Amino acid sequence: MSEPQNDTDESVAEALDALDEAIEAKQGDRALEILKTLDWEDQRRAISRLTRGEAETLLDILGIEQSAKLLSHLTEAQAVEIIESLPPNVAAAILDEMPAEESSNILRELHDDDAKEIIAGIGQKEDRDELRKRLEYEDGCAGSLMRGYPVTFRENSTVGEVLQDLGEHAEDYSDRDVQYLYVIDEKEVVVGVLRLRDLVLSLRHIPVRELMIPEPVTVIDTMPLDDLAELFEKKKYFGLPVVDSAGRILGVVPRDSVEHETAEEQADMFLAASGIVNGEELRSMELKDRCIKRLSWLAPNIVLNIAAASIIAANEATLQEVIALAVFLPIVSDMSGCSGNQAVAVSIRELTLGILRPKDYWRIVVKEGSVGVINGIVLGIVLGAIAYLYKGNIYLSLTVAIALSLNTILSVLLGGLVPLFLKRMKVDPALASGPILTTCTDMCGFLLVLSIASSMLSKLSGI
Repeated sequence: MSEPQNDTDESVAEALDALDEAIEAKQGDRALEILKTLDWEDQRRAISRLTRGEAETLLDILGIEQSAKLLSHLTEAQAVEIIESLPPNVAAAILDEMPAEESSNILRELHDDDAKEIIAGIGQKEDRDELRKRLEYEDGCAGSLMRGYPVTFRENSTVGEVLQDLGEHAEDYSDRDVQYLYVIDEKEVVVGVLRLRDLVLSLRHIPVRELMIPEPVTVIDTMPLDDLAELFEKKKYFGLPVVDSAGRILGVVPRDSVEHETAEEQADMFLAASGIVNGEELRSMELKDRCIKRLSWLAPNIVLNIAAASIIAANEATLQEVIALAVFLPIVSDMSGCSGNQAVAVSIRELTLGILRPKDYWRIVVKEGSVGVINGIVLGIVLGAIAYLYKGNIYLSLTVAIALSLNTILSVLLGGLVPLFLKRMKVDPALASGPILTTCTDMCGFLLVLSIASSMLSKLSGI
């Protein structure tokens, strides 16, 4: 099985090298043919190998239409990086060729002034207005994810009229990924949904109001992503109509767009928890930008770590008397931190799913407190036994066992509660929970070990 894989890797590598040559020779047709031989992942890989100048050259030789298709296949971060490097008029022309839901997502990631300049360069006023309207929505809500131009018909239309219209405008409707037909009244309020099967198998003179499914499920344009994901989990629809506050249809939010956005949000949360802040990072980005992104996370952590280390400095005399404590200090803090991070992960996940609300503090205290007590006692006994086998001193064993047990209880409570507090304060829990928890568990762990050791110093001296 390995040989076909190697052959595939070699063919992709040859295609990437050929693409480099086509770009250097400015051969647009050849570059396009090479890209067509690559799947989406390999196209992303190819673009990540290019310098910013090479990427600009590629778009220039491909032309506006093919450039728009290429950007649609790239990750959002790659597309944003390329659009930022282009002149505003070129960027406007490319984004104008892309579906509004895709181009608005890219514009949302740009600086406000750059986004406004690009939108101003888009030809049709209605397209400019639509993009501006989409950018007013919160990221991830129904209005930002919906696909525009739903297929609608008046409730007094007949089956024959609808079928005739579908036939005459088949090419236009095929571009809209039609799954449902929506019935509207004279105020463009959604009153029903039509299934294509019912439409085709019915008599031509029947009004569609007699065939439609009345009072279909709709979502308001401001519905947030969490609620959308929960709704699609309950309702197995391909898409749902998006309406404004008056019930007028604005577009359709597809299931796959919600699933994709949910996955993106979870990826962003993972990156934020790992210290990649201020947007997604790719290794194709400028070195300066990547360093700034990482330092914006690392620099504040210096202060937090100094605060934790100050506990050790304040108890230096105790540590000098009992050198063995130096072995167990990082174990107590790290084990407690691991327990707290588990609680953080569960809280963030439940917040994402809508199971947990920022006001549910007592639920966390009860649920996490129970886990913390049991796990703290078990871990404390294990570490205490290891300490006794290491030095044969029961007081050292008691010191680390009690410290780890208490710090584990504290860390799981903090880990469960901190995301709720941050969410209530409109701060990203995935971004800030980690540093807060790490600092608190380190400080409390060091303080507990050294304080307990100080209280029984005469029994520990010399070990």
